[in-house]
Amino acid sequence: MNKKDLARMIDHTILKPETTEKEIEKLCKEALEYNFASVCVNPSMVEKAYSLLKESDVKVCTVIGFPLGATTTEVKAFETQDVIKKGATEVDMVINIGKLKEGNLEYVKNDIEAVVNAAKGKALTKVIIETCLLTDEEKVTACKLSKEAGADFVKTSTGFSTGGATASDIKLMRETVGKELGVKASGGVRSLEDAMAMIENGATRIGASASIAICEGKESNSTY
Repeated sequence: MNKKDLARMIDHTILKPETTEKEIEKLCKEALEYNFASVCVNPSMVEKAYSLLKESDVKVCTVIGFPLGATTTEVKAFETQDVIKKGATEVDMVINIGKLKEGNLEYVKNDIEAVVNAAKGKALTKVIIETCLLTDEEKVTACKLSKEAGADFVKTSTGFSTGGATASDIKLMRETVGKELGVKASGGVRSLEDAMAMIENGATRIGASASIAICEGKESNSTY
């Protein structure tokens, strides 16, 4: 895979709470240079990112209910509507992990559906299932619920919990959702080798702050 094709599979990401507008400007400049698929930024930075990228092919992606997934369904739906108004065309929402673990699958599906419906026709919806906190059975269930709810992607991780993407999780997620949904690997993808392992196992998108290092075939100490 050449550098250009790889870049088009990457969401160039900065989600640290201390992120400044100056850092967003740098992120967007890099995204334009490499022609990444999107920049992934916190909701309060969507307007800034959109203002810098609106004349380009680089999308603005943001996160919903991030990083815990524990806000109410109504808040997630409103947050989705709000960021779309501000320029986001991709939203990565975190499931309610506690509700999944206690077996309240109706709640989890409705939670995802609320975001999907708020985004419909305006933005792609990616569902972060936080694989590091789930059993394999729970991962499969979360992927099935995401598919039933009409999401466009399933995504491994927030990058803010106890672990990130693994090739085995990507393989399991791809087997579960089939060809219909995208699969995004995020959290700890720091090198070209990491990225290629994810892609070979079924990832169609990579979320990383080490995007440039990945494209240049270098290693990064980035955590996301």
